[in-house]
Amino acid sequence: MSQDDRESLIRLIRLAMPRNEQPAILAENLLERFGSFPSVLAAPTQALRSVMGVGPHMLSALKVFREAAVRLQRASLEDCEVLLHRDQLHIYLAAVLAREVIEQFHILFLDGEGRLIADESQARGTVNHTPVYPREVVRRALELEAAALILVHNHPSGDPTPSRDDVEMTKQVAAAATVFGIVVRDHIIVGNGKWLSFADTNRM
Repeated sequence: MSQDDRESLIRLIRLAMPRNEQPAILAENLLERFGSFPSVLAAPTQALRSVMGVGPHMLSALKVFREAAVRLQRASLEDCEVLLHRDQLHIYLAAVLAREVIEQFHILFLDGEGRLIADESQARGTVNHTPVYPREVVRRALELEAAALILVHNHPSGDPTPSRDDVEMTKQVAAAATVFGIVVRDHIIVGNGKWLSFADTNRM
């Protein structure tokens, strides 16, 4: 258990719950359950509620801090060629998706120089499947005047290994985008602390 994580969480508890007389105990319980301060921030609401002492004020504070962390990570990707800063990209995607319990499909829309125009959630699915419609992906890319795309989705199981459906969907979106001169630069699958890049593993 990191001492820095413990102290950061204690300070957050004091801000959110000033009447809590034992913030250190709640911090230790949260870290014992989730492992680290970032993991506490990213934990699902239902899981947080199961920890004794976590109430609505604490949940609201965690949500605000999580959103701030995501915005901070996204800011690190602005005005740069996204795929040349993969470490920052992976940190950002982990903050957005790694702890989700339902599959979500995101698209990063890039301009002609590979800079981020928008990150949009296109679909939410089940624990192991998200429906993706290539026509809708391309339509939105045209609306944003994007030159390239990075497809992103999470595997709630934690294992980022692509399924056959993942591979087939990537091919379908890439084929539909190519018709309009739009390039799918990568498809990144986010697991729990892991990720897999189609481009890095020669799946594109």
